[in-house]
This record gives sequence, C-alpha cells and structure tokens, in this order.
Amino acid sequence: MDTYDTGSEARQGADEPRAPVPPAEPAPLLLPHPPPAPADPRTGVAALSLRYQIGAALALAIVAVTVCVHLGMTFLHVAPANAVTKQHGRAIDDWIYPEFEQNWKLFAPNPLQQNIAVQVRAQILAADGTVRTTDWYDLSAEDGRAIDGNLLPSHTQQNELRRAWDFFSATHGTDNRPVGLRGALSETYLRRIVVMRLDRDDAAGPGGSVERVQVRSVSTNVRPPEWSQEQVSDKPVHRELPWWSVTRADQVGGER
Repeated sequence: MDTYDTGSEARQGADEPRAPVPPAEPAPLLLPHPPPAPADPRTGVAALSLRYQIGAALALAIVAVTVCVHLGMTFLHVAPANAVTKQHGRAIDDWIYPEFEQNWKLFAPNPLQQNIAVQVRAQILAADGTVRTTDWYDLSAEDGRAIDGNLLPSHTQQNELRRAWDFFSATHGTDNRPVGLRGALSETYLRRIVVMRLDRDDAAGPGGSVERVQVRSVSTNVRPPEWSQEQVSDKPVHRELPWWSVTRADQVGGER
C-alpha cells in the first residue's frame, strides 16, 4: 500500500460510491406574534349601563315580590281556615276577588245551558239641562262582535262582563238584595264596568253626563239537540236590576 492509500477514501476504495450528504434543514420562518383575541362582548343585563342595570334589578325585584305575594294570597285563600285567614280574611278577599277567584269548575265543569246577555241603559243629563233615557245597550253582543273572527281575543272581551255578572248573581238573591259581605263589592264592580262601556259608546253625547244606570239580563235556554226528547222554553227571561246612581268614582278617570 502506497502513501496515496490513506484516509477514508483509501479504506473504502476509489471506486466505491460516497454516502449522500443529507440536505440542510431550512431555517424556520419567524412569524410575528398573533394579536390577542378580542374579549367576548357583554350581553343581557351586563351590557347595560350601571343606571339601567339598577333599574332592571329593581324591576325584577318588584316582579318577584309581587309573584310571591300573589302565591301567598292564593294559598291562604284555598287553605282551610286558620289564624292568618281569620285575622286578614278581608285583605285576602280584596286581593283575590273577582279577577283571581279560585273554584273547581276546571275539574268539574258544568256546561252552560243558557245564553245570558247583559244589557244596560242610562239616564243622561244633557248639556241643556234636560234628562233623557237611552235605549238598551247589549254589551254582551258588543263583546261577541269583538270576539267573532278574532284569532286572539283579549281576556277582557271574553270574560270581564260575564264574570262580573256571575259575581253579582252569586252574591245576590232573586230580589236583587246582597247576600253576604261581598254583595256591595259586586255591585260596584258591575256598575263601573257598564259605566265604562257607556262612555266607550259615547252614550252621553257631547257635554252630557251619565247620572243613573240600570242593568238587566236576558236569558235564553239553549235548544237541545234534535235527537233529545227534552222540551225547553225558547222565551227569553228578563231580570232587571234597580237604578243605580253613578258616582264620580264610577266614571272613567274618576276619583276613588
């Protein structure tokens, strides 16, 4: 072996291929830091200003207190007689009747077998000092026209007048005298409703005022089906109440 056969090439031989040299890895690219993600926008009450947040909190508190009071009054109304109902029975009745009356008709309904129409007429003091009596206003027919064809009739149109008359009938005898402590309340409630309806129909006219009102009901039996052998009279039955004087508190916007 001569002097040229030295090093790695001499050991591997001149004709042997050399091992490939791996390519150098490229240098990593330096990217700028991404901007920080924006904070989530506030929604709901948190998006309001402090003043409106306080107002919303007060409104929620009032609603919560009202719901709790209503649930408590309803519970005391349907609960058996106890010390609380004996001491505060008048306040409980004033809260419940007539809008929130509780009964068992939902579970044991008694289908109506009569059509009852509530009508009213009034004595009007005209602007010139004369007094006249109006014709009968059929308030039930007015409610019926408002409900007919209305997909979403209001609770007032459906039940206000009907429930007022039921309330009056339940607290008065056939002689129209009140029975029990709620008789006077039912009279006031019914009177204010009919006065409000007369004002809506502009019964007094320009410059006139309603001095007295008289309410009556017209009851007509519902005809039985054709296959029934039941015979009922189709003659309407009238029940006229005495004339009621209209006070300032009864008028729309009057003092209580």
